Amino acid sequence: MAIPDYQTLMLPLLRLASDRQEHQLRAVTETLADEFALSGEERNELLPSGSQFVFANRVGWARTYLKQAGLIDSPRRGLFRITQHGLELLQKNPPRIDVKLLERFPEFLEFRNRRRDREFTATPVFTESGETPEDSLAAAYQTLRADLEAELLQQVKESSPAFFERLVVDLLVKMGYGGSRQDAGRAIGRSGDGGIDGIINEDRLGLDVIYVQAKRWDTTVGRPEIQRFAGALQGQRARKGVFITTSGFSQDAEEYASRIDSRIILIDGARLTRLMVDHNVGVSTVGVYEVKKIDSDFFTEG
Repeated sequence: MAIPDYQTLMLPLLRLASDRQEHQLRAVTETLADEFALSGEERNELLPSGSQFVFANRVGWARTYLKQAGLIDSPRRGLFRITQHGLELLQKNPPRIDVKLLERFPEFLEFRNRRRDREFTATPVFTESGETPEDSLAAAYQTLRADLEAELLQQVKESSPAFFERLVVDLLVKMGYGGSRQDAGRAIGRSGDGGIDGIINEDRLGLDVIYVQAKRWDTTVGRPEIQRFAGALQGQRARKGVFITTSGFSQDAEEYASRIDSRIILIDGARLTRLMVDHNVGVSTVGVYEVKKIDSDFFTEG
């Protein structure tokens, strides 16, 4: 099942607090994860920033909205409990708690419209779709990144073969292969022996090597090309190779590469541009936005 949004979590969270006891958010998050039968993968899914788990983030926002509506409060640092307003709402047995329902509470409306300063009014972070601000930010980031990768791939395809070889060198060095760029630059484009475009150190000490095939192609790479590359590896008594292309691989080629003894990694155009963005090859940073949250451990009095 998909990870529930924060609006779906508000009613279960309030019900958990209906025992009138003080609750810790971390423990409630685990209980709700069990209640929604989330898999280990779903519990551990991270936001694109990698700084927080998606599910924990949404539980946190559910608690924030309930608190701002006066349905729960924080009697002590790091803890929360249900209020009389929260108990009264549960007695009405609502089928769901969402933003529209919370708008019945003056405290919530005040929170929603609260001014950050004298000139700017806080932009509402509440959506009927159940997206948290982090969800919206993640969606915008993914859109920007997809556009960047598509534009980047087009730029790579329009480059010369020599430039593409230098790009491959830069990427492999940024990923930790090849020792220095000068060493890697001498390796790539040197061999041309039986389907091998270059040889690059796997580590800075040169304890092992990787054979590289780099093709700036528009057509799909089929099984015959991978077979020739595998044969060239066997001729060198090598077991590791990387085949990089700006196009893609046929299913037959991918299946063949997965079955043979030699370890051949296939990097198509889409994966190539993802790696370029991840390792800052051919791209530059235009802005950095830090998303911060309360450090609840800091405010816990032992």
